[in-house]
Amino acid sequence: MLLLVLLKLALLAALLFGLLLLWLELRHRLRPASPLRLAASPFAVEPLSGGGLQVSGEITISNPHRRMEVFVPELELRPTLLGRGDLAGVSLRTGVTALHPDEEERPDGYWAAYIVKGRKATRARLTVEIRGEPGVDLQALLDTLWLEVLWVNYGPFGRLRARDGILIPLRRPEPQQPATASWREGERCRVLPVRTHLLGTLDDPEQVLRHYAGGVLEPGDVLTIGETPLAVMQGRYHHPKTVRPSALARLLCRVFHPTSSLATACGMQSLIDLVGPARVLCAWLAGTALKLVGSKGWFYRLAGEQARLIDDVTGTTPPYDQTIVLGPDRPEAFCEAMAQALGVGVAVVDVNDLGRVKVLAASRGCDEELLQRALRPNPAGNANERTPLVLVRPA
Repeated sequence: MLLLVLLKLALLAALLFGLLLLWLELRHRLRPASPLRLAASPFAVEPLSGGGLQVSGEITISNPHRRMEVFVPELELRPTLLGRGDLAGVSLRTGVTALHPDEEERPDGYWAAYIVKGRKATRARLTVEIRGEPGVDLQALLDTLWLEVLWVNYGPFGRLRARDGILIPLRRPEPQQPATASWREGERCRVLPVRTHLLGTLDDPEQVLRHYAGGVLEPGDVLTIGETPLAVMQGRYHHPKTVRPSALARLLCRVFHPTSSLATACGMQSLIDLVGPARVLCAWLAGTALKLVGSKGWFYRLAGEQARLIDDVTGTTPPYDQTIVLGPDRPEAFCEAMAQALGVGVAVVDVNDLGRVKVLAASRGCDEELLQRALRPNPAGNANERTPLVLVRPA
């Protein structure tokens, strides 16, 4: 009789837990969300008459939903300059010109509320004028423009504020050449950190690899790229202001080490948005239970690879230090495609100053033991070296 009662209680508990997971998933999937997506085309950087620079480009706001119509009542720009010195003598002026397919351009630059209908899109031209006071050498001083688009989505889901950051390089380093390459001697290998400009969504990964490292590649080489630079080129980052932490995220984040990227409500919610609340909760319960018996690390195994790869605020190079950066998308497919395009091995890695080397993905035939030896000293660095690519050549 007692066994039967215990069995009934266990079944009841399992049913209640299943209903809890179902409720969490339904609440998560039905949360307010807008279908609108913003994408940027390449920006041009041109000199202005009388001195200064003009940065201009276009964005496209698309609505993939079949029936939903979404308003965009507000859109404004927030530019931030990154430079090599004091920028007090530099001024900025922004402009937005709506390029709606069914309305004429407004010469006054006012953004009138616009409806993006289902399966439709609209465009806008963005401009930023950069001028310096007399005596200011903009070419030597400026480095990068971080242009944030602050816009509102208004529809059946309510009123949501969106925030997209576009990184526009204002100067670029020269690509590596055999005659000037500064190789470092490693353990039965040679290592070459490859400097690039600060990377962003306007960059094509293949073009970046080919442009900066193509001149020094030889058969047998392995070209590695950091997981964070690849992720930002794929657009896998967002501002914490666009994250709405759930009660589950606020609860679970408190049990993680303060240095973990999952120790904040927005960091934890970013993981929940990727894999779902049910998986995160089950991973946490199972991980906690196994940790009590001496087996650690199970939360990250059960929650998925992204649980280890999320970088919360301050975890990356400015200006991405203000954002939450996710892990790269489909790194295995990326490595195979780049290896075929470049004719050398390609790997996506995560390396830190503590000698930890994790190879997230590598093309077929890559020697992982070679990468461990070569990257253990962290030749790319963890500061602002801007060497996201490291070329490894066997001795």
